[in-house]
Amino acid sequence: MNTGENEQALRKILDMTRLISLLMLFLHFYYECYAFFRYLGLTTGFTDKIVSNIIATGLYTAFYKPKLIALGFLIISLLGARGRKDETLTTGHAVRSIGAGLALYVGSAAIMYAGFTMLATTSLYMASCTSGYLLMLSGGTKLSRIIRKKLDDKDIFNALNETFPQEERLLENEYSINLPAKYRLKDKQRASWINIINPFRALMVLGTPGAGKSYFVIRHVITQHIAKGFTMFVYDFKFDDLSRIAYNSWLRHKDKYAVPTKFYIINFDDLSRSHRCNPLEPTAMTDITDAAESARTILMGLNREWIKKQGDFFVESPINFLTAVIWYLRKYKDGEFCTLPHVLELMQVEYDNLFTLLRTEKEIEVLINPFVNAYLNDVMEQLEGQIASAKIAMARLSSPQLYYVLSGNDFTLDINNPDDPKIVCMGNNPQKIQIYGAVLSLYVTRLVKQVNKKGKLKSSLVFDEFPTIYLNNMDSLIATARSNKVATCLGIQDFSQLRKDYGREQADVIMNITGNIIAGQVTGDTAKQLSERFGKIMQDRESLSINSNDTSISRSKQLESAIPPSKIASLSSGEFVGMVADDPLCRIDLKTFHGEILNDHEAIKKEEAAYREIEPVRKIDQQAVQRNYEQVKQDIQEIIQSEMERLLGDPALAHLVVRK
Repeated sequence: MNTGENEQALRKILDMTRLISLLMLFLHFYYECYAFFRYLGLTTGFTDKIVSNIIATGLYTAFYKPKLIALGFLIISLLGARGRKDETLTTGHAVRSIGAGLALYVGSAAIMYAGFTMLATTSLYMASCTSGYLLMLSGGTKLSRIIRKKLDDKDIFNALNETFPQEERLLENEYSINLPAKYRLKDKQRASWINIINPFRALMVLGTPGAGKSYFVIRHVITQHIAKGFTMFVYDFKFDDLSRIAYNSWLRHKDKYAVPTKFYIINFDDLSRSHRCNPLEPTAMTDITDAAESARTILMGLNREWIKKQGDFFVESPINFLTAVIWYLRKYKDGEFCTLPHVLELMQVEYDNLFTLLRTEKEIEVLINPFVNAYLNDVMEQLEGQIASAKIAMARLSSPQLYYVLSGNDFTLDINNPDDPKIVCMGNNPQKIQIYGAVLSLYVTRLVKQVNKKGKLKSSLVFDEFPTIYLNNMDSLIATARSNKVATCLGIQDFSQLRKDYGREQADVIMNITGNIIAGQVTGDTAKQLSERFGKIMQDRESLSINSNDTSISRSKQLESAIPPSKIASLSSGEFVGMVADDPLCRIDLKTFHGEILNDHEAIKKEEAAYREIEPVRKIDQQAVQRNYEQVKQDIQEIIQSEMERLLGDPALAHLVVRK
């Protein structure tokens, strides 16, 4: 036997004990109801002699003595009983059966003194006593069938088992972002801190709409970094939610900056509250690769499906064409007309004049020759396929409001310039995301190019709803900006959103090289990927086994996901999971966290009630905006006229004029 016991022999002993109990009860009946048995003719001399010998032992000196002995043997026989287990049975069933049986068994003695006839008295007594005995026997066997060992079902979602120790120390430095939180360790609530001590390794904030990305995380990134003297860029998708926070935080902490810092806004909807800035500012474009990067960014922002088709002929050709136009204006009169509105207008002129102008710049000759040859050889279908896609896409940006903002020079994009530090907020509009997003993508690309340099001030780049703009080589920024003290914060709803807008390869790189991650409620593949990233912890496991004879519980420890996908998918608003990165000067052993970030809601409400509105930049009327729009068009016409006269008037340059 597995237990080392002889179960068959044990069962025989129990059966014999029960048989002795029954025999003692029968002898009691025979002695006390002897007249009844004699009446039925069930007595013999042999049985009488046996009973006489038993009487001589003193067994019947008291009425209850044999009954109690019978009851004792019954109890002994039930101690080792093993019945077939039944999940529906409870102790109450068995106790009620035993109680009723004991009452009948003991109380049946009253029948002997009830005054009935001999036949009725003995019949009722034996029936009552036997019924009580059987009820006790039944109740006792029910006790053996009850499953006494049951798994603890209080923690049905395994919440207590999936808790783990988290960082409870406040670790702060001159760059850190520190978020107070609370978490659960087994059955206790404990205070903790989410310490992002190295924000230069990038921070990604994930969560479906309403998860609390901005309210619980991004607002603290803005306020704490401004309080620590960071220069800052904020991409405000739902203007002016984050811009108001940044503006009022800057007003409170102006004194934290060694050099006075200025605050700038780019907003295409309310021009009176928007500064003007030229993203193609000529002094920041040192070579043609800057023009190429700008061209790629603006066209990818306007045609998001091109991101996945980079390298195709009909994708690269429009980019080359736009690069040539930008670089021509950059070189013409040292960039006097190098603005995006002038680029848009120059692209729309007739091919004869356009190609003539572009041919005068030697640096872009290699870019423009395929287009000129196609035009001269009358391969118009191919030419239109190469150029028209760029012209049509860029034409959507032709509006007086955009021209006004893009053609001014209120500030430059080098926000972390030690001599001229800035805080810049750029607002988008969810209703005009495709147009504004493309322009803002160009701003961001040029800004990142100037910010990510050595010898600059510490800076923080905050992107709310990051996939709504296109930033080429974002992975390179995260990988290289750490040494230049550039902290990047990306707000994303879901990994699938990033893959859709940036392509799988680039999206995967961005996700995998981000050092700090804070995630609210997300589902699907995002939850699975995060769960794998957070790793596993040792958890207790119990299993209940039920067979016909017994129950058994086995306990073990095994590695399971610290935060399973289902847990991430069911997070409440304000509840976050994540992992932080450390640095050599401040090691963090407990990097993973799962808790609720604590916001002082009343304090935030009072703070927001006291916010000052962003002050108007200037008084502007529609006539001034329209005049600027018409001036850009006039500038291009004057460039064409003056250049054509110059070329036609010089025999050495006349061959550059394209005529068809």
